[in-house]
Amino acid sequence: MKMKSVFSTLAIGCAIVLFAQPALAANVKVTPLGGQDGEFCPQDRAMVFEDPNGTRILYDPGRTVAGANDPRLGKIDVILVTHMHGDHVGNAHNKAPNSGTCESPDVSVSDLPNTNAVNIALGKNAKIVTGSEMPPFFANKLKANGGDPKNSILARFGGSVAVGGVTIATVPASHSNGLDPDFVGGELGKNMKDAGIAGYVGEATGYVLKFSNGLVAYLSGDTGMIAEQDEVVHGHYMAKLVVINIGDTFTTGPTEAAYVINEMVKPVSVIPSHANEVATKGGKVVPGSKTDAFVRAAKVPVYLPLSGKTIEFDSGGKCAAGC
Repeated sequence: MKMKSVFSTLAIGCAIVLFAQPALAANVKVTPLGGQDGEFCPQDRAMVFEDPNGTRILYDPGRTVAGANDPRLGKIDVILVTHMHGDHVGNAHNKAPNSGTCESPDVSVSDLPNTNAVNIALGKNAKIVTGSEMPPFFANKLKANGGDPKNSILARFGGSVAVGGVTIATVPASHSNGLDPDFVGGELGKNMKDAGIAGYVGEATGYVLKFSNGLVAYLSGDTGMIAEQDEVVHGHYMAKLVVINIGDTFTTGPTEAAYVINEMVKPVSVIPSHANEVATKGGKVVPGSKTDAFVRAAKVPVYLPLSGKTIEFDSGGKCAAGC
């Protein structure tokens, strides 16, 4: 009887281990797609978030994703665009990964008037989820190029949409969001450019993503310090992982970004973005850089977005692999 009891206990223990394995492996993978492998460079914005269920989300493809044929992309289900500036939506891109240098990136392939985001969406049959007044722009671009305009999906402030098991919400960002006339094209675009005006596509946004493992991530886009980072992102969504811009002048600077992290959002982990500088050499932070200042000021673990290096986060926002 004792022997049977031992075997029963072992069997139950093995079953617990087996059933626990998927939970232990249920991490969200984050892979930066920058200009140079293993580095954090001035134009780097793009990241791929992979849900444990396999859904892959491309965030702000910008200029460092080499179009829809970039071999690093793989399957892409959703594209997120925070605003219409060329370094985020992609007015041009590199001809291939690692072309150019970190100091002088290659942006030799034009994406006008479509945007890199639209061209990737067409090539991958991916959905573009945006807020504000951006969805009609993307819908019309998709339609004009033989795509399905229904693949442009609205996520307006205060609401959310679920795509591939990931819940996507937009949150405010304090930043300009004019549509460059080059994206309009034709006579209208020329007249707009001559007049020095941009198209209206509403406010810039950030995103809050809730993944199937329960992880909540805040992607700031380009923004300054705003009350919503405390009241909405922290107070309501309770984000545990943050991707925040630190580049200064055009966006939140390193000191301000650290304040947002330490006093407002209070996540478990943070990934800096949009540094607008050669932030690393050999994968190490350049001393005296803005990135260095942010890393020193942040009170939570900072994980550098080194291009091609995947980092995994658990449901609570802790780094589980690639740390």
